[in-house]
Amino acid sequence: MRRLITVGLLFALASVALEAQWVNYKTPGVPRTADGKPKLDAPAPRGLDVHPDISGTWMHELTSVAEVRRLFGAGIDEAIKVDVPGMEIGTQHKYGLNILIDVKPEDSPMRPATAKMFQERLAHPPFEDLCDAGAGAPPGFPLAGLLSEPIKIVQAPRLTMILYEVGNAHRQIYADGRRLPAEFDLPAYFGYSVGYWERDTFVVETAGFNDKTTLDGIGHPHSDQLLRVVERFRRRDFGHLDVEIEFDDLKVYTRPFAVHIPHNLLADADVFEMFPENEKDCARIGARK
Repeated sequence: MRRLITVGLLFALASVALEAQWVNYKTPGVPRTADGKPKLDAPAPRGLDVHPDISGTWMHELTSVAEVRRLFGAGIDEAIKVDVPGMEIGTQHKYGLNILIDVKPEDSPMRPATAKMFQERLAHPPFEDLCDAGAGAPPGFPLAGLLSEPIKIVQAPRLTMILYEVGNAHRQIYADGRRLPAEFDLPAYFGYSVGYWERDTFVVETAGFNDKTTLDGIGHPHSDQLLRVVERFRRRDFGHLDVEIEFDDLKVYTRPFAVHIPHNLLADADVFEMFPENEKDCARIGARK
């Protein structure tokens, strides 16, 4: 938990509300009720290729403060005391805090060596875990999409883009028939992705990650060799997107595991730029080393 709060602080800005970017601007093409509100249960839009269009600004389902307290204990109240405006506890997803939170300790897929390293880093977090000022790297995948900020999906027939407000990061998902390479000369923070349709589900396969990030705020690791991720996006109606993510990394975990993360459409909102212009924590943390 301490690690997650630090990540949030490092990427905090003098915050601007999403609604303040385009004040009172209603996005064209959004079905609406009689009072002008987005009709989120309307049918999902479809593209010229008849597949659902998953474009939009999306926010993951929020894990409430009460649920976070139930899952992580009363110690969460200490984190609440240092809440950053716009990034308060209760605006993240539980899997952003701990990707394995729903797994019983005795059923954990972590290999013994992985579990030992994980516990040691929790007990004695190295400086780079608390502050990455030198590299300036954003949280990686899937953490960047599970914090307090939304994502934006832009779908085209041969290329779909995912824009992350966190760290101004982005992903390119090629849907032009190419396959993932057998080897990767330049492993990347967000890997390399290809996509294809299975009926109304957009399936994304990603590999080629480096090992410089973790899966979640608490620090579950992944390797740079065997990690393979399969995502499934299904827009069940206009305002709701079901996302399933399966992780397969047999170097670090004994078996694949998956999470399901519902997303809600922010119909008249958008992502915003993010720069750590007011960040002062790295110098303070460094001074305490």
